[in-house]
Amino acid sequence: MRLYSGKIPTIAGEIVKTLVDSGDIAVIDRGEAEMDAQAVLKEYLRLDREITERTKDVLQKRGLPYEQFGKVKRTLAHEKGLGLGEEGLEWMTSQMIESFMQSPHVEEIFSEDTVLRKRMADVLKRHMLVDEELDEEVRRKIKNLEEGTATWEIEYTKVLDQMKRNRGLG
Repeated sequence: MRLYSGKIPTIAGEIVKTLVDSGDIAVIDRGEAEMDAQAVLKEYLRLDREITERTKDVLQKRGLPYEQFGKVKRTLAHEKGLGLGEEGLEWMTSQMIESFMQSPHVEEIFSEDTVLRKRMADVLKRHMLVDEELDEEVRRKIKNLEEGTATWEIEYTKVLDQMKRNRGLG
């Protein structure tokens, strides 16, 4: 699962709409409430990029192989209190609930945190699973190439970038 910056306004809008329409929250200014949600999602991306860069630095300094990237990144994310994958959804939803509680643009919160978290996570998952769908589609398009070769890697990146641009996911 991956959060794309280009999808943040859409995701935030859908989250606020879902919560308002289901009677979970009442907002004074829907646009501003959406901006509150966007701020949380943008902060998640910023922290994720920061941890990714730190991970690269650690691998280089310690001379570790790239295969250790995921393990090192999870360790650094845990130290920073940032979740990845499913834990990332929990981090984002918790931060949005906190943001809504403090926001002057959210008049009232009527539902329990667990209900809010579930509704928000459903919206986030729907949009973040695009990454897996893209991967499958790219692999179908380059199935004639042998995976793991330099040619496959180059073509995979090229096709993936093109598909992201076509879908506005850049």
